[in-house]
Amino acid sequence: MVSRRSWVEQIMGLPISVLARGDGADSAEAEAAVRAVFAELVEVDRVFSPYKADSAVSLLARGEVAWDRVDPVVRDVAERCDTARELTGGLFDARVPGGTWDPSGLVKGWSVERAGARLWEVDDVDWCLNAGGDVLVVCPSDEPFTVGIQDPRDPGQVLATVARTAGAVATSGTAARGAHLYDSRSGDPVETRWASVSVTGPSLEYADVLATAAFVAADDWPEVLAVLPGYEGLGILADGNLFATPGWGGR
Repeated sequence: MVSRRSWVEQIMGLPISVLARGDGADSAEAEAAVRAVFAELVEVDRVFSPYKADSAVSLLARGEVAWDRVDPVVRDVAERCDTARELTGGLFDARVPGGTWDPSGLVKGWSVERAGARLWEVDDVDWCLNAGGDVLVVCPSDEPFTVGIQDPRDPGQVLATVARTAGAVATSGTAARGAHLYDSRSGDPVETRWASVSVTGPSLEYADVLATAAFVAADDWPEVLAVLPGYEGLGILADGNLFATPGWGGR
C-alpha cells in the first residue's frame, strides 16, 4: 500500500493543507519540508495581510511607510502585480477603489508556489498543496491527483474534477467570499452570470491571476486565458451549467 500523510494549518484566514503520497511520505524530510512551507506562508501573511495593522500593506495604505522603505519582497510583488495588470488589460488590478493597494489576488498563488518549491526537494513523494481551493500539484510518479471543483451553489459538493500530475488549479468566484471583486476599468463591483471560473496551468501564480481576470471579464473569460500558453478553464454558471475550454480535460 502506498503511504499517505496529510497536514493542515489555518494561515491567511483559510485552511492550507498538504497531502503527501509515496515511500517518503512519513519521512523526517517530508515533515521538515511541510513545516518550512507553513512557516514561509505565515511570514507572507505577516507582511502582506491587509487585515494586520502592522503589515507592509497596511502601513502603505495609511501612508506610514514609503515604497523605498519596504522590504524588497514587497516591491517584487508590486512589480508582479503591475505585470499582471498589463497582461490582462486591467482585468486584474491590485489597486482597489479608494486608491489603496491590495495584492491579495496575486499573493496567495505566488506565495504558495514559492513555498511549495520546498516540497520538490523530497525524494519519492507526490505532493498536493491546497490553499483554500487553489491547488499546486507535483507528482514525480506521474500518477495524478484528482482535484475537485467546488459547486459554488453548494460549497459542500464537488461539481467537476480534473486530474493533474503537475502544475496548478485556481478558482475565482463568489462561493467563499461573496461579491468581493471589482472591475478596475469602471470601479464597479463585478456583475456576471458566472458563479466561478477555474483555471489550470503550469504556474499557480498565473493561474490565480488569470482566474481573477477571467471572472471579471464575465462572458469574455475564455479569451482571457489565451494571453498565456498552457492555461485552460472551466466556467460554472449561476444555474450550475458548465462550459470548458477545449483543453480543459476534466470531468
